[in-house]
Amino acid sequence: MISIDFDFGKISSKLDGITKASKESLRPAAQAGAEVFYVEARQRAPKSEADHYFYGKRSKKTGVRYLFKPGNLQRSIYQYYNKRQSSPDKAVYSISWNHREAPYGAMVEYGTSRAPAHPFLRPAYDAVADRARQAVVGRMQDGLRKAIK
Repeated sequence: MISIDFDFGKISSKLDGITKASKESLRPAAQAGAEVFYVEARQRAPKSEADHYFYGKRSKKTGVRYLFKPGNLQRSIYQYYNKRQSSPDKAVYSISWNHREAPYGAMVEYGTSRAPAHPFLRPAYDAVADRARQAVVGRMQDGLRKAIK
């Protein structure tokens, strides 16, 4: 009679290490991809040549208007880790403009009934989606390589 014993403990331990490494690499990998979008969006955001005013909803009644300097929209673009949409198995980063610093951002991106759209977020996404995906995959691969060794 032939008897073979095999200890799966080492394999199981190695797989646990790979799982742990993938979870630890998830958020840094997502941030690496978000950074690519963030940089592109900032570069594509329109920049006025001169100061411009924004008139709020009640400006006719109050006469209040807001002065914005050139590059204000670019400077207001940010990225953040979106905790509400993330989970232990999913990391979500959001890139947008700060609505308090640039309340006119949606009008620039989508246009109005009187002004054409000058989109910059969607074109930024379309331009660098593959590069961002490569950044995510590269960061995940780095983390997994360390676990496999």
